[in-house]
Amino acid sequence: MLTAFKRSCTFMQTVYTLTDALAKDPTRIAKTQALTLDPGKPRFGLKGSHGLFASDAWWESIRTGRIQTQTVTGIIERSYFAGQDSRRGDEVNSITLRLDDGSTVEESIYTNHKRDSKLFIAGATVAIRYVLDELKAQPAADGGIHYARTVLDVAISGSRGRE
Repeated sequence: MLTAFKRSCTFMQTVYTLTDALAKDPTRIAKTQALTLDPGKPRFGLKGSHGLFASDAWWESIRTGRIQTQTVTGIIERSYFAGQDSRRGDEVNSITLRLDDGSTVEESIYTNHKRDSKLFIAGATVAIRYVLDELKAQPAADGGIHYARTVLDVAISGSRGRE
């Protein structure tokens, strides 16, 4: 599953995979699948058209392209703390990415190991791959398909000037 992603990120280190995150939190799979299957919640959860979340059928649907993915790649302009929760010291959880077209996006920091958060510094290149999974609640506000964007993988390079 990660082969194409890793190939496009040749000089990058993978710091997050959904498979590793789910292995540490198996209840997330059960809760997500239960919500998909709950007929009493027709507007909440994933649609499940191409397999239940994290099932073999779901992963196969991602691999074959039946479930779309989206990759966001850019250079970190800044890292910062977002939110109201308390934090310790200089802990950061978000980044501003400058994309190739010159626009910026705000993204959260995802890592499987807390120590890798220190890699998210200005000048580093980040690639985030999302799975776009249809939600039960349709259509989206713009009339299109309403998707949940779930992070599949995150890879990061060293900052410019350090490589």
